Formats: sequence, C-alpha cells, structure tokens
Amino acid sequence: MTNAQGNGSPSGSRVAAALEVYADQIAGEVTRRHFEADSSLQAKFGDAGRAKCTEDASRHISYLAAAAAGSSDALFEEYVGWAKILLVRLHFSEEHLARNLSLLRQVIIETIPGEPGTAAGRIVEKGLARLPALPSVRETFIDEGHPHSALAQRYLDTLLAGDRQGASEMILSAVKSGVTIRDIYLHVFQTSQYEIGRRWQMNEMSVAEEHFCTAATQLIMSQLYPQIFSSERRHRRLVAAAVGGDLHEIGVRMVADFFEMAGWDTYYMGANTPSSGLVSAALEKRADAVAISATMSFHIPAVVEVVAALKSAEFARPPAVLVGGYPFSIDVDLWRTVGADGYAADASAAVTMADELIDRQ
Repeated sequence: MTNAQGNGSPSGSRVAAALEVYADQIAGEVTRRHFEADSSLQAKFGDAGRAKCTEDASRHISYLAAAAAGSSDALFEEYVGWAKILLVRLHFSEEHLARNLSLLRQVIIETIPGEPGTAAGRIVEKGLARLPALPSVRETFIDEGHPHSALAQRYLDTLLAGDRQGASEMILSAVKSGVTIRDIYLHVFQTSQYEIGRRWQMNEMSVAEEHFCTAATQLIMSQLYPQIFSSERRHRRLVAAAVGGDLHEIGVRMVADFFEMAGWDTYYMGANTPSSGLVSAALEKRADAVAISATMSFHIPAVVEVVAALKSAEFARPPAVLVGGYPFSIDVDLWRTVGADGYAADASAAVTMADELIDRQ
C-alpha cells in the first residue's frame, strides 16, 4: 500500500470529505473544459454525451474519494486501469482518458482549498502516470490450468444460453459424482462470477445477462443447502453482511456458507446492510466473528464506519472483524487501514483466519 498522506498532510477522511462537498462542481467543470478543448465532442455526442462525460467524472471522483479514505493510491490506480479497459472497448482512445484525468487533477487543485486539494491531486497524478503501463484488455479468469476449469466454462456457457435448469442439473450432478461443494463454490461459482464481471467490463455481455447469471447462481447455491447445513456444530457464531450501499451479496453469501460447512452458526444479513443494523445483530447474536464485504472501492468509507462502530460497541467478548472483497485484494494492507482484525482472499481462507483470531483471544 502507498499512503497518500505524507507528514503534515491531511487525513484521508478529510480529503474524501472535501471531494464529496465539491464533487458536482468539479465534475461539471471537468466536462466543460473537456468539451471546450475538443470541439468535435459536442458534434459527435451532443448534450447526451456531455451528460455522460459529467457522469464519468463523478465516478472518477467517487473512486478517488475511496482511495483517499483508505489511504491507498493503489485503489485509484486500479480504477484507472478498469476505466482504460472499459473505454478502449467502447472505442475511446487512451488519450481521451488521460486528458480527462489531467483536467480532473487541475480542477480539483483549483477548487478544493489548501492541502486537501493538493493531496487529492497527487493521487490523480500517480494514477495518470501509471496509465500508459496499464493493460487495455483483461485476460479470462477461466484458466485451463485451474481446478475444474472445464466445469466452470460449461456452467457459464449454459447460463449465458439462458438455461438455468441445465446449469442447476450440471452442478447437482457434479456434486453427486464427488466434486466437493467447497470446490464448486471456489472454482465454479466464484470463477464464473469473476469472468462475468470481466466480460461486462469488456462490453461482451449486458447488465441483464449479468443479473440473470448471478440470480441463477444464488438459486443453485440454495439447492445445495441441505448438505451445507448438515455439518456438526462447533458453537461459534458468525454475522456476515455487505456494507450499506453495496448491492452485491453473492460473495459474502459464499463466505457465510463456508462458515456453515465448517460447523459455525451463521447469521447472514445480505446486501446493503446499515452499520447500525450490523452492530445490533452482532451484539444480539453474541458473534464470535463478523464478516464484512465491500465489492467496490467507493464502499470503503462505509467499511471504515462499520468497523469503527463494531470496535466501539460494548461486547462482553469483542468479535474478530474480518473484511473482504475486491478492494482488499488490490491493496493487501487495506484491512489494517480500515481497522479490521484480518482479511481473507476467499471464503475458505476466511474460516481459517477467523478460527486463528479467536483461538488467540
């Protein structure tokens, strides 16, 4: 992790707060200057294109604020890479993104007074410097050398054909033939979800297809529950949720299911869980561990909030607080910045981490 705050620099939360205050003003001015600098944009895209450019600038600012809140330049650099891949697939040049980011940096420094503006500008500058070296394509997640890659590919192809029943029968048959549910989760469900995200980013599938595949996978997961919930109980309790604002729940649901398979009693709260509700549930259920998921970088401020609330709550025995999700895989030290007790790269590792943390208490 690269800390964006040098000695005497403002805290990440101050920078993020300043960006939020001035976000609309900055996004509008970036668009105005971009269209002014390139007169062909108005002729090509019109007012609808101008509105889309402002929307893109607002997205840049959201990810920038998350990087500041997490004191992680790496989060914004990863976002720049994501934006490059997406825009190239939409037939925009790398220079278009570079010009927009350069204007963003300039407008931020001019608009946000003092060191918060300078600090935010530095993060943009580092992302801009990395832009030429970042790839313009993302390779498939279904690698032939990975376990059960052929099953993962057939499963995804079946879903993309709209055959939910066929996909369900495929998974149930694989389990019956000896493939463990753990392997199904890690090497079929998780891998195919990653690949779905990659294809959406590459403009190779629609939002409707993404929603269908995700909903179908959640339904098929529920068909495996009779075996998941048959494990011997260990009298350890988990509360698991995705933070407020995060509508993606399949990852944290997989985590909760792995804890169930390990004999834990789980209280799964799903997506978009308010901080107060998660803390109340952890207190009421006397949780031994709390698993918090954040799918996108701009959910990091919500993670900071809920972790702080958990740490300040009056537990008889404080639970181990674990975080996970895409931003934490980008910056492997981010879990420390948000105040958690640990981070795990996948559901299996989360169970191991929780057991180790509790055993140390």
